[in-house]
Amino acid sequence: MDTIHSQLLVIGAGPGGYEIAAEQAAHGHSVTIIERDLNGGTCLNRGCIPTKCLSDAAGQLPAAPPSEDTPRPYNDLWQKARAKADAVVDALRDDVDALLRGCRVVHGSAKITPQGTVEVNGTEYSADRILIATGSAPATLDIPGAALAITSDDILSAATLPPAIAVIGGGVIALELADILGAFGVAVTVLEYCPEILPAFEADVAKRLRSTLSRRGIKFVVGARVSAICRDADGGILHVQYTDAKGRDAEVSAPAVLMAVGRRAVIPDGCAEAGIDTDRRGCIVTDDNFQTTREGIYAVGDANGKCMLAHAATAQAHRALGADVDLSVMPSAVFTHPEVAMVGMTTEACKNAGVATVTGKAMYASSGKARAMGATDGFVKVVADATDGRILGVHIIGAHASDIIDAAAVAISAKMDARTLGLRVIHAHPTLAELLGQAARAAAQNLA
Repeated sequence: MDTIHSQLLVIGAGPGGYEIAAEQAAHGHSVTIIERDLNGGTCLNRGCIPTKCLSDAAGQLPAAPPSEDTPRPYNDLWQKARAKADAVVDALRDDVDALLRGCRVVHGSAKITPQGTVEVNGTEYSADRILIATGSAPATLDIPGAALAITSDDILSAATLPPAIAVIGGGVIALELADILGAFGVAVTVLEYCPEILPAFEADVAKRLRSTLSRRGIKFVVGARVSAICRDADGGILHVQYTDAKGRDAEVSAPAVLMAVGRRAVIPDGCAEAGIDTDRRGCIVTDDNFQTTREGIYAVGDANGKCMLAHAATAQAHRALGADVDLSVMPSAVFTHPEVAMVGMTTEACKNAGVATVTGKAMYASSGKARAMGATDGFVKVVADATDGRILGVHIIGAHASDIIDAAAVAISAKMDARTLGLRVIHAHPTLAELLGQAARAAAQNLA
């Protein structure tokens, strides 16, 4: 079998793969990129982009039904929103295809051989460096009846919506879809195992979001340990059985159940035989520069399970190829209404690390821009080191939180203190970003 050699071979054309492949090709390197599905990966085709399109459409819907005669759910509006999302995805995928014109693009399933080469469609490929960026798939609970549940992939491809749905999980994907479905007239019940939704986020932010979504009609059960899903004898209704926070058995019934309990890594065939170790979660083990246990082979993004965010995958790919990337400052966002965003440490994480902190808040209701927008629900919270005032974390719930958080990421990466962000940095008026400065000043005032 003849072998085709490249300087870089990338497995997976998602955010961790296509950007670095296109960049390396633009710098004159020979690049092969292998993709078994559609270029752009999960984020573009079945994740970040279509959900943001649907979230935008949901945000434009009236809180009340368009008319008293409009049946729930609003399938006509849903189909229009899906059509727009499909058009956006198609256009962006064309952009990715254009970016990869300088690469050898191979469509098929990759298998890593014991010799450290890659086989696809009967052809063998080798490279100076191999980058695994194969992403992830929806995870499921190991419970009876799990196969009866649908996943986020199914929701995004659904032509019509159920009148009601039970959502298992209270993380980012679960809440974004619950918010979207609720806006389109679906009766939503969210079941979360932890005492609060968004357990990795700032506690008062998560509590505020749950309160806001509850007022919009989404029901929440926290501390719910789901044990099984079963179907009615007539096949029409599903029942999610769980134990509540007080140890009582209960169930939620709905015609559909969405399983949104995170993601699991997808890795190429042949990893074990090639000497590429995986951990107990099935994620590829890497060092700090994302090299696997096989020299010359790297794994980035969801495949290594370190940080399952699209922009993290892109950043890790740059680090793997030698760029000086600060991966300790990783912003994240939840595209609900209102949005949630965070970067850095939570107050609980600081406490667990033995770091004394001060905090400062600025309420959206105090912002002229927020009042002009009619978006006064929310706040910005700055967490700073009580000793030197250095900003350790920023947490936001409110309109355009996902846009404001990048300025906070810059501040933390620059090791800025609260006084500097609040007093020396000038924020334009009237903007929502002013709230970041106000929260920083409030934190600075609490310093000794």
